[in-house]
Amino acid sequence: MSKVSVIIPTYNVEPYLHQCLDSVTRQTLQDIEIICVNDGSTDRSLEIIQEYANRDSRIVVITAGLNGGYGKAMNKGLEVATGEYIGIVEPDDYISYVMYEDLYEIAQTHNLDFVKADFYRFSTEDNGDLHCVYNHLAKNKGFYNKVIKPMDEKESFRFIMNTWSGIYKRDFINSNQIRHNETPGASFQDNGFWFQTFLLAERAMFVDRPYYMNRRDNPNSSVKAKDKVYAMNEEYKYLKNLISQRYPKLWDEIKYVHTLKRIHNYNFTLTRIDSEMAEQYIKDCSKELRQAELLGEIDKNVLSSGEWKTLQAIKNNPEQFFEDYKKTQEKKGIQAVTQVSNVGKSSHSIKQGENKVSVQDSFQVANLQKRIKDMENSNSWRAGRFMTCPIRKLKSIMGK
Repeated sequence: MSKVSVIIPTYNVEPYLHQCLDSVTRQTLQDIEIICVNDGSTDRSLEIIQEYANRDSRIVVITAGLNGGYGKAMNKGLEVATGEYIGIVEPDDYISYVMYEDLYEIAQTHNLDFVKADFYRFSTEDNGDLHCVYNHLAKNKGFYNKVIKPMDEKESFRFIMNTWSGIYKRDFINSNQIRHNETPGASFQDNGFWFQTFLLAERAMFVDRPYYMNRRDNPNSSVKAKDKVYAMNEEYKYLKNLISQRYPKLWDEIKYVHTLKRIHNYNFTLTRIDSEMAEQYIKDCSKELRQAELLGEIDKNVLSSGEWKTLQAIKNNPEQFFEDYKKTQEKKGIQAVTQVSNVGKSSHSIKQGENKVSVQDSFQVANLQKRIKDMENSNSWRAGRFMTCPIRKLKSIMGK
């Protein structure tokens, strides 16, 4: 039995797959199983996977069929995994070489059902500049580096939702029958998996160190799919049915948080779908929220004032909410034009010279960007800027 089984669900990611597989096969933790699930790719993705498998006996290649969807591909990987823990890597992302060694040691030391770490989101500009943003899973530092039970700390359900920046004990996953929703062609089927792990884990830990690089410049990514309008809505209907039928007592305890996550994802959906779809989408969400209210699934005390205001606006006056949405979109359009005119002026984009950047170098770049941002946000930096303001103004005048 391997220490970690790494599942890589793969569909048409030829431009990014080498970087992903290099980062996984070069892990300092050698005792891993790498499960590549090809979901009917029509590019060279399967050929690339097989090339790596011919060189590395740890790689298992599975064919899931003709684009059966993310959930089905992930479930096939879970079915064949033999590792003590399970990791997930999206095929257009990549990871630090020490990720699984570090996380496995933490999970073993504390006997965890899962451990998750902070991560970077990144994009690569046409000129080769790598732009990285550090993402803290938790806003409150007090949640890090200690064992918690998420259901006893419901604030944890507000953490950034992802399934790939950590590892999960396979016995925990299988004994609780945790799987992904299998809807062909759907997206965001990781939401249900994430929710189940938080609902059922007895021992979890969050680590304030980044190991994962999450790509944001893949045009085929689900977050950019404007046609999959109701994917989130369907995912949360599936999740409600699963929890309420399998764990009725837990459903009574978690139903208000379920509504909270629906509000978050309604708003997220509105940021990515075509504006032509937005009016009908808001009306449908309004119906769903009115139904939730009738079923006693809304609790004002669980929501922030802003979340409560948004919920009430969508539920009670979807027409006005749509008008406000249109105004917001118009403002974003103006801002986007301004940003295009200022390309290359971001102080946190670091030039790489080439589009292909090594895994180790990219993490060094990302860490450097974070240190720069932390420094600029520090009180000492601001005080220094204030104290040197007269000198800088004088130099500016003299320079003219």
